[in-house]
Amino acid sequence: MSVFISREYEPTLSFESTMQERMETIIRDVIDGALEYVSCPYESTVEVILTDNVSIRVINQENRNIDAPTDVLSFPMLKYDTPGDFSFLEDAGVENFDPDSGELLLGDIVISLERAMTQAEEFGHSFLREVAFLTAHSMLHLFGYDHMEDEERLEMERMQDEILSMKGYTRDYE
Repeated sequence: MSVFISREYEPTLSFESTMQERMETIIRDVIDGALEYVSCPYESTVEVILTDNVSIRVINQENRNIDAPTDVLSFPMLKYDTPGDFSFLEDAGVENFDPDSGELLLGDIVISLERAMTQAEEFGHSFLREVAFLTAHSMLHLFGYDHMEDEERLEMERMQDEILSMKGYTRDYE
């Protein structure tokens, strides 16, 4: 598994190096847990961009035509017939895999750390738990899950909770 994390936010949104390390460790851990949860049969690559509200607002406007900041955006590289079912890749071409590493290209995750801080306060849990939650949520989107209908939303919520519980990032996580 390869997880590439880049930081693209204003200096006013800076973190101590220990907090940055913990955050990146949690992101990698949740991605690993999500891959295990859906039984992904391939070594995979995920790109994660940590940003602020200004930058995610621009990305949201450019990609979804919504002129507002959001907490997380997901950009899946794969089109699933059935969410979480990787069997279609057996007949797919090599374009779904990194030519150098051979890893499955799942997609990109963009997280507004500024929004994560606000939501952590609103929901009464830690900032790191919120980052874990947003990562799990976004990974499910990279696996083809969505929440446009109530049934889909409930399924995603259950799966997110199971991934986070499996990795120990429950609501009381520091």
